[in-house]
Amino acid sequence: MEETTHRTIGNTSISIGNPWLFFAVTFAITWGFWLAAIVLEVRFDSAAGLLLLLIGLVGPGAAGIGFVYLVYDDRGRADFWDRLKQVRRIGVRWFLVILSLPLVVTVTAAVTSMLLGGSGATWGQGVQEFGVNPLALLPALFFATLPPLLEELGWRGYALDRLQMNWSALTASVLLGVVWAVWHLPLFFVAGSFQREEVGFATLGFWLFMIGIVALSVVFTWVYNHTSRSILGIILLHGWINFVSETIEVGDVFYYSHWVLLAVILTAIWGAATLTKTDEVPRPPPRRDHDRRYG
Repeated sequence: MEETTHRTIGNTSISIGNPWLFFAVTFAITWGFWLAAIVLEVRFDSAAGLLLLLIGLVGPGAAGIGFVYLVYDDRGRADFWDRLKQVRRIGVRWFLVILSLPLVVTVTAAVTSMLLGGSGATWGQGVQEFGVNPLALLPALFFATLPPLLEELGWRGYALDRLQMNWSALTASVLLGVVWAVWHLPLFFVAGSFQREEVGFATLGFWLFMIGIVALSVVFTWVYNHTSRSILGIILLHGWINFVSETIEVGDVFYYSHWVLLAVILTAIWGAATLTKTDEVPRPPPRRDHDRRYG
């Protein structure tokens, strides 16, 4: 995959391929609608609030697709859609990893919780009410499908490649994880959102949530770099993590700490440089002038 001719913003030296430009556009789209919900004092569980939530969710994916078409040539654009459609990039082995990872982390966190005197795992509200009201499972299905798709078209579909051109896999993952975590901030101030109603701003749960997202970013990069940069694989992983966490609940301290522990273990085993056993991460080849900076 090669980039189009090196392009900058106006008369500046800022390359259009700079990932921070992508982040700025993404935040402008998402926060524009989510901050509007705060100003208008609408709830996300209302029709108007749900509409603002959904349009805001489009931000990473819309920006990701837009920048792919701005930065890369025809082969690069085709590669983007191939990474979204091609199941063979994942393979049986990594599909099993994706399927088992959230379950292993959740069960291990639950066992640790019980050993330390905690409540272990409980069924989520949707599961508890499913027998009486099958629609109670809809929130879990929503969080397992639409948000992962709309987010990962941008976060891993575009931004991670750009970051890994200049930083190690670990550093790129942490940078992306911090941005990804901060992106969620407005949700903590919108009535009706999970973040405000169940977590709260600046609480222990808030910090665990933010740190957990950074840890997940490392895990996602580990899977991404092992599956030939599969966007589909990451969407499946993101969605399955969301579904499992919605249906099997474990205390935040135990749940998020185990994702952090997993990120540390993966880095220790596979190395911070690539999070793989290879010396180079799979990424778009350099431009024709071999400039590996943001191009």
